[in-house]
Amino acid sequence: MSDSSWTRVPPVPSTTPGARPAVPDPPVPTADPGLLRSLEPLLRSWLPRQRWFAGKGLPIGGFRLAAATELLPPGGRLGPLGLLHVLVDVEQPGRPADCYQLLLGAHPLLPSALVRTALGPAVGGPYDGLTLYDAPHDPRLAALLLERLRLPGRTGRLRFTAEPHAVFPPGLIPRVSTAEQSNTSVVYGDTYILKLFRRVSPGTNPDLELSLALARAGSRRVAEPVAWFESLEPGPGPAAEEPTTLGVLQRFLPGSSDGWALALASVAEDGDFRAEAAALGGATAEVHASLAAALPVRALDGAALERIAAGMARRLDETAAEVPAVRPYADALRSAFDDLAKLGAVTLPGSAVTAQRIHGDLHLGQALRGPGGEWVLIDFEGEPARPLAERRGAAPPVQDVAGMLRSFDYAAHHSGNGPWAARHRDAYCTGYAAVSGTDPREQPVLIRAFETDKAVYEARYEARHRPAWLPIPLSALARLSTTAPR
Repeated sequence: MSDSSWTRVPPVPSTTPGARPAVPDPPVPTADPGLLRSLEPLLRSWLPRQRWFAGKGLPIGGFRLAAATELLPPGGRLGPLGLLHVLVDVEQPGRPADCYQLLLGAHPLLPSALVRTALGPAVGGPYDGLTLYDAPHDPRLAALLLERLRLPGRTGRLRFTAEPHAVFPPGLIPRVSTAEQSNTSVVYGDTYILKLFRRVSPGTNPDLELSLALARAGSRRVAEPVAWFESLEPGPGPAAEEPTTLGVLQRFLPGSSDGWALALASVAEDGDFRAEAAALGGATAEVHASLAAALPVRALDGAALERIAAGMARRLDETAAEVPAVRPYADALRSAFDDLAKLGAVTLPGSAVTAQRIHGDLHLGQALRGPGGEWVLIDFEGEPARPLAERRGAAPPVQDVAGMLRSFDYAAHHSGNGPWAARHRDAYCTGYAAVSGTDPREQPVLIRAFETDKAVYEARYEARHRPAWLPIPLSALARLSTTAPR
């Protein structure tokens, strides 16, 4: 284990709501070798229990403190309460080290409502004798973080940015979202939601990049970002000179219903959700068009399609090696990827497959229907398990369509209602085609390859995290293994 940097900075001054004073750079960090030693035994126990921890089932080999910034020293304006921001690298056998963002509260004695969030008491180091806990669950510290977000500038190696038009009403009560997700979200009143990324990589997170591009283009299909914060800590790889996105504050959408809950309700009643599915298809096409207008688009030649197909085949082989239930379908499924690899040779002039920035992890749970029936897409970070560089890359828009089609299958599987899934998959594609002018059903090679790749990903995920759900992607793989392009 090793320490990299430790920054102790003065607390953020209180200001009049709406004011935007710049915060000066703090002193140069100094080493505190006792900090990581005091955190290590607590992290070994606490981290593997968190839903967002990626290395479940593997032993932790060691820790490296990438950065630590004290946002509120104990004994400051909130009495004995403290707030520490930490970036820690976790080393595990057989995989690259993962960097995790932690926001740790510190207090001599926790109220009963926060006991479940405790890491435990620190022994030694700068927080000796204080109990450390997951700070987003403490309304006092969550409010402090919002206060800091409205003040552009730097605190240690953290940089805070707010859009010029952002308004921060006073008195917003914070609460942690209970939605199942791979990050932590704090809702402030009915105005804003702050997503705190837990597993972070050097570079701009696409959730910030794409949401910001869509909002600045005037899209109605996104919850626009109003503020965010980043780490300026140097890191490895080509994105090392870019800031690392740590959190994004976006407009909250009160009164909205997520598409997953709406679909499940429709399935349970064998209802007709087709109008909503078609509208969602149209919203998806609008987002694709806006992203294509704001960011580069390129045609995929035969070599590019072969590379995409090879990556899909590799993921299939890896999944079959890990999940025995996938193996009976593997040989037949490879034909979907073989057909994709050959597509470049048979594509007619003027009908080339294009790649652009897309959502990257689109499903019913990533779509919110507002009180007026309008659909908004959220969570543009892509599949969290994939490398950041891959998630920021261009891909055919049909990848998003395939993800949504798989989501309709998931919703219907819980009630065994296959006809419902078929009707609503068709309705979604019809709505997409009406807006985009391109019907995914008329691209059978593409849709089969990307839907197969998505189902392979699902099989691996469910085998690792939700074994009871494994039959859902297996059912899709069985169907796709006998499906030939029309």
